[in-house]
Amino acid sequence: MANSGLQILGFAMSLIGLIGLIIGTILPQWKMSAYVGDNIITAVAMYQGLWMSCAFQSTGQIQCKVYDSILQLDSSLQATRALMIVGILVTVAGLGAACMGMKCTTCGGDDKTKKSRIAMAGGIILLIGALAAIIACSWFAHNIIREFYNPFTPVNTKYEFGAAIFIAWAGAFLDVIGGGMLAASCPRGKSKPSYPISNRPPSSTKEYV
Repeated sequence: MANSGLQILGFAMSLIGLIGLIIGTILPQWKMSAYVGDNIITAVAMYQGLWMSCAFQSTGQIQCKVYDSILQLDSSLQATRALMIVGILVTVAGLGAACMGMKCTTCGGDDKTKKSRIAMAGGIILLIGALAAIIACSWFAHNIIREFYNPFTPVNTKYEFGAAIFIAWAGAFLDVIGGGMLAASCPRGKSKPSYPISNRPPSSTKEYV
């Protein structure tokens, strides 16, 4: 029962992590304009994401523009896009495998050992998907930090972390925890007795010396 509860908890955390990855990938707030230097007071806040850039005005109006061409994008942004999509797809595949191998489901057969191994494989797949998302977020964050501290970057074009990158990070780490729980739910092999058990009935006669 404890093993089944661990699988359910790991699956639930991985599912929440997948939702976080999808939301973080869609949102445009991966980086936001930094209010430093002469840029402290401004009427427009700029946000940039993986798919579009948005301008938030102080009047409450929002203007977003989808990137026109993939070829015009920076190579790091293209790589981040690809890694996030791969991470989401791999996570979906891992959740499917884990669902087949969980003890509370019947789609994977009745062999408990086989189902546990399928659940463990699903957990490993989830860890791979989470690793891809963590690399994407960390790479994007590294580029933000590098451009922020670059002395040749104009002050009014410096950016800092947005909310979407933290959502994607949180989703990836939830997938790591959930995938680890599913990968650790595989039962250990039963220990075999060191000495053979005798099936002979006890002797009813007594020997006297």
